[in-house]
Amino acid sequence: MRAVVTRVKNAAVDISGERVGEIGQGFLVLLGVSVTDTEKEADKIADRICGLRVFEDENGKMNLAPDKIGAALLIVSQFTLYADCSSRRPGFTRAAGGPVAEPLYERVMAQCRARGFRVEHGVFGADMQVSSVNDGPVTLILDTDSL
Repeated sequence: MRAVVTRVKNAAVDISGERVGEIGQGFLVLLGVSVTDTEKEADKIADRICGLRVFEDENGKMNLAPDKIGAALLIVSQFTLYADCSSRRPGFTRAAGGPVAEPLYERVMAQCRARGFRVEHGVFGADMQVSSVNDGPVTLILDTDSL
């Protein structure tokens, strides 16, 4: 499982001009699921997202986890994180299809909610427009193969 986690001042997702998810300070998470991922990877990546200490403390150091500052999460499914770009036209055979990916995407969000986070989200498989005001910028790439 892969996630691109961006610390944001605010972020939103719209579908056909309608706002479906929006947060203030927190993380915009683009989440990709591979064909080999299981609940184990979903739990692992949720734990890492919720525990990333990248918010500034009283000394201006990136030292605080999102729960310490009341951060929210906007989690958007992103199958293109598993693109094979060895040719000019990306292939997506490593990206899990909906029957595998959607329940794992939902599990990540449930795990984050269980830790007390407000979680907003897009619509799985929809054509979405995502906007954000990045903070820092701080953007991290997580991959359960290397966590």
